[in-house]
Amino acid sequence: MSELKKVETQEAPRAIGPYSQAIQVGSLVFTSGQIPLTPDGKLVEGDVQAQTRQVLANLEAVLKAAGATLNDVIKTTVFIKDMDEFAQVNEVYGQVFGNHQPARSCVEVARLPKDVKVEIECVARIPEK
Repeated sequence: MSELKKVETQEAPRAIGPYSQAIQVGSLVFTSGQIPLTPDGKLVEGDVQAQTRQVLANLEAVLKAAGATLNDVIKTTVFIKDMDEFAQVNEVYGQVFGNHQPARSCVEVARLPKDVKVEIECVARIPEK
């Protein structure tokens, strides 16, 4: 059985609780949900698109620390506060992922940490070198 390895980077916000930014097991990396905090912990104010851009930048940084990229993402889970904002989230998501279209789930939730509008987590593969 593969060993669990904690993934950490200063290029994304530190975990705000007793969890890791991501865990690598074998050639897979499982990220924790990222919210729109800058790497220094400041909350990105503004609309859901601005928040989504920061969330995806955070995911990209965590994946990079594990040796992966957004093109290696297998599945994402998107949590949004208001399903009426799905189209705006989807627009940014599509711009960032481009032709790479990982499997995805999207759910509306009553509340997210720090009352943000969006949180995204993912599972990715780490390519062989």
